[in-house]
Amino acid sequence: MSTDLLRQVWGFDGFRPGQQEIVEAVAAGRDVLAIMPTGGGKSLCFQLPALMREGVTVVISPLIALMRDQVRALREAGVEAGALTSGNTEAETDAVFSAISEGRLKVLYMAPERLASGGTVNLLRRAGVTAIAVDEAHCVSQWGHDFRPDYLRIGDLKRALDVPLAAFTATADVETRAEIVTRLFDGQAPVTFLRGFDRPNIRLAFQPKNSPRTQVLAYAAARRGQSGIIYCGARARTESLAQALREAGHPAIAYHAGLEAEARREAEARFQTEDGLIVVATVAFGMGIDKPDIRWVLHADLPKSIEGYYQEIGRAGRDGDPADTLTLYGPDDIRLRRTQIDEGLGDSARKAGDHARLNALLGLAEATGCRRRRLLAYFGEEMDRDCGNCDLCQSPPKLFDGTLAVRKALSAMVRTGEWFGSGHLIDILTGTTTDKVRERGHDQLPTFGVGREHGRGQWQAIFRQMMGLDLCRPDPERHGALHLTETAHPILRGEESVTLREDTTKGAKPANVLRTQVSEEDEPLLSALKAKRRALAEAARVPAYVIFPDRTLIEMAEKRPQDLDQMARVGGVGAKKLDSFGRAFLEVIAGAQPEMHPARRALAGRPEGALFDRLMAVQLDLQRGPDGTDKPLSCSTAQIKRIAESRPAGVDGLARHLDAPRMERFADAFRAEIERVE
Repeated sequence: MSTDLLRQVWGFDGFRPGQQEIVEAVAAGRDVLAIMPTGGGKSLCFQLPALMREGVTVVISPLIALMRDQVRALREAGVEAGALTSGNTEAETDAVFSAISEGRLKVLYMAPERLASGGTVNLLRRAGVTAIAVDEAHCVSQWGHDFRPDYLRIGDLKRALDVPLAAFTATADVETRAEIVTRLFDGQAPVTFLRGFDRPNIRLAFQPKNSPRTQVLAYAAARRGQSGIIYCGARARTESLAQALREAGHPAIAYHAGLEAEARREAEARFQTEDGLIVVATVAFGMGIDKPDIRWVLHADLPKSIEGYYQEIGRAGRDGDPADTLTLYGPDDIRLRRTQIDEGLGDSARKAGDHARLNALLGLAEATGCRRRRLLAYFGEEMDRDCGNCDLCQSPPKLFDGTLAVRKALSAMVRTGEWFGSGHLIDILTGTTTDKVRERGHDQLPTFGVGREHGRGQWQAIFRQMMGLDLCRPDPERHGALHLTETAHPILRGEESVTLREDTTKGAKPANVLRTQVSEEDEPLLSALKAKRRALAEAARVPAYVIFPDRTLIEMAEKRPQDLDQMARVGGVGAKKLDSFGRAFLEVIAGAQPEMHPARRALAGRPEGALFDRLMAVQLDLQRGPDGTDKPLSCSTAQIKRIAESRPAGVDGLARHLDAPRMERFADAFRAEIERVE
């Protein structure tokens, strides 16, 4: 049943890895905890079971924008869904209550804050709620990065309604998972599915900054026409980069918390409906936007933590198709992030934890081997081989034993009292006699000129990697002067060694471009299909991907269906969308299409459709009897549809659909078509 609904409603022929087991457990009424990667198809795992079960499924979700998107997508697919949020208009709320009272509603989205209302439990009882789904279940953890106090009420709701609960999240470590079980399931272990954190379709890449604006513009130019997000660490930088992109001919807009609310809403709406738009934003952007075809994410500045990095790159490639990411970073980024932690309001334990999370990200940035193995190891997953889809797998870096160079740099720090930044230390190591070096007598130090074997650029790379390996940190009380950390002392004493990469800014090649669109001969058709999609989306006032995602349009352009039967076999074209949009897109591909009777259209793409056509042809042929002289007699289209769908066996089965005169006229011919082997 689940696969039939998957094809009929969503237009998919099969599940993504790991989905079917979760769907079947939820549909069977089991308590479920599912940890799935962003883009792994979480929403289907509670939406599909809602259609397989009697009654209403209530979905608790923290993000109004995401709820609205999912409700729109379900309605376009023919599912009765609604949301009760603070963002509702009066008409929207009335429509939800009408659907509840008329018994039409199948999926009800609700923000956790609504659980504080005294009447909510009675409302859900009247609605006939038979299951609860909790999205972003990590919000229940008081130790998590996204704690929502109202999530603590969900356990009470489960007990009050006495219904099964399915909790979903993409970002739950062991401690958070234990807290979810305690707070949502009263400590009773649910059926747990751990689908991992890997997103193999996303390419991982880091580059040291070297004229970062040029790097950003080159990266965007290589991906012209693809939707992307550029994350920046400062509001002003979003504005200036967006302007530079527009001047280079890209459709680009800025987004940050300083914009007026209306401007932010406009930016979100444009990003959802326009193909190929680039949003240059602070990290506030992207939460709650369920856009599946973001092809790339670029960090123009170093993220705050490895968790933040993982969440932000996870907004790319949610449709499962190839996506690209690039993170630019430099010494100034590292100094800024260290200073933000040191000058923060947290206690020493919190600051130590924040430094450890930043260290994990810097370790990923300065990795010398497969980045994906290192990223997944942080989340407790081991890979038995390199991924082949990161910059270091595709272009392995040149490594060297950096132990002696690091010891020289650490010695220079110690001998200058840990009062100077990397620029002055490099002058000392390379034997560069500047006024500042002479005035302080640093040209008389034993370390003066001991590093001449490396050029200034390589020394900058060494200091950056030392900061990335947390061998030294900037001291905010000494204007950013570098000081040694505890991890540096064993190296300085000669007890440990260090492997470094050669200067990766020298001759750095632009990141690979992932070709995700169609062949050159199909590009004009794909552009025309996207134009049609945009027109329909604007008319319906919904995001473009609610009509069809890119993947579906690409398949249309490649397969070029010529009728509704062929169109119905395209992935992502369910029955409701075929009915709503099938002819419009066929006209783009194959020209004007004849109108198809709604009863036949409901069978499009199925073997029953072909049988329907044969039965109609037989009926037309026998309308006046075998010799063409009898009184006209025909079956209704609804009768033909029921026969095609049920394929009745024998005379008795056919007699349940036809009266005696029609049995006499059509039974033998109909049975021959029903029994015909295709």
